Amino acid sequence: MIELDVKSADSTVIGEENGLNLAEEFENYKEKIAQIITDLYAKKDIQGEGLQWMNLGYSQETSWYVKEYASLVENRFDNILVLGIGGSALGGLAVTHALLKPYWNLLSKEERNGFPRIFFLDNIDPDQMNSLLDILDLSKTLVNVITKSGDTAETMAQYMVLKDKLEQQLGDDYRKNIIVTTDRKTGILRQISEQEGYKAFVVPDDVGGRFSVFTAVGLLPFVLTGIDIDQITLGIREMDATLKNTNIFENIAAQNALIHYLMDTKLGKNITVMMPYSDRLKYIADWFVQLWAESLGKSRRLDGSKTPTGSTPVKAVGATDQHAQMQLFNEGPNNKIINFIRVGEFDTQLEIPQIFQYTGIGYLGGKTINDLINAEADSTKVSLTDYSKPVVTIKIPKIDGYHIGQLLYMLEIQTAIAGMLYNVNAFNQPSVSQARNYTYALMGRIGYEESANALREKMLTV
Repeated sequence: MIELDVKSADSTVIGEENGLNLAEEFENYKEKIAQIITDLYAKKDIQGEGLQWMNLGYSQETSWYVKEYASLVENRFDNILVLGIGGSALGGLAVTHALLKPYWNLLSKEERNGFPRIFFLDNIDPDQMNSLLDILDLSKTLVNVITKSGDTAETMAQYMVLKDKLEQQLGDDYRKNIIVTTDRKTGILRQISEQEGYKAFVVPDDVGGRFSVFTAVGLLPFVLTGIDIDQITLGIREMDATLKNTNIFENIAAQNALIHYLMDTKLGKNITVMMPYSDRLKYIADWFVQLWAESLGKSRRLDGSKTPTGSTPVKAVGATDQHAQMQLFNEGPNNKIINFIRVGEFDTQLEIPQIFQYTGIGYLGGKTINDLINAEADSTKVSLTDYSKPVVTIKIPKIDGYHIGQLLYMLEIQTAIAGMLYNVNAFNQPSVSQARNYTYALMGRIGYEESANALREKMLTV
């Protein structure tokens, strides 16, 4: 199981001004945390609570459907192209980058064991899109269009471009190269998929985009590229069994949620840095940024009061960002809590040759790159505590499906608990919808004419 080390957030290590008396705080909040966890698990089956994602590790039906489809299209495609933005892409990108071999898309088909390459178009940069489309053989590309609402402007614009190009190349057969993942019953994409006859997968009701990685949104791309999704769901279930524990002293998601909440509200540390010491986990940080920011950044609390809440998530990666952000982390404002993710055992080992022995770099010879990255993490953690900066460390034994499932699910539960501590709805995103509506207006969507006129006036003043 993954573990959580919180010693370097304790006042005994970094002082009372910047650290928490964790034993005391856990004791103070143990009843509140127990009630929060009890409430979460009591409400997870209630429609409208936004908690259906807590059941995804137990959904055998989705696993069966995506495996069946993968077997039907085995060896038919050289490429998977995922069209999605935000939660429709970040989870898939994070997990495939972690679990597939590094530089997957550069490997030969034999080195990929016959599985296709995978690409994510998670933005609408025209240069990026055109460049990718120039190098892909679309006749051998399976396009997975992902949007729960079915009318996400960015994704649907991408879909329209791909549909047109595929139809020009393949005629009526183009439909075999498009699959969709969307709402079960409603939305424009659901209507289109039924009209066009696309194979369609479901984003379950009451599962928000940032919590959808273990639905078909993620599981379908995973199984198409050969990732063992049974190991992922096993990891989720076994982590879920430990996170049901209402005792904060034994629940790592509750501990980390409370630490982050108190660091923000009690000590003014309103920035949380996610810093994995593994390049394969760097997109986990990107996924976490959306999860934390969109869930907790709210202006209205559940009691109706208007009080802006939430800490700002920042992504980093070790050891790279030691040479980019660490100066600020150490000597800048003490308004951050740093989350390390450490890997116990890397898949491979790389020795440093014993050359240049009589120079200033000779000391590296005979060690391994593994030794070096671990030394970098250890020394950076100590350096941060020297400057009285709080650090928590998530320890993942190795990078595999079982532990990645645990890690992401733990962070989801942590976020849900933090939302209840802040007393906000962690499962909506009202201001994102506002910006989306503005986009509809500017692009001329029917029904948004009045908004478009008002918006154009505003644009002259901002």
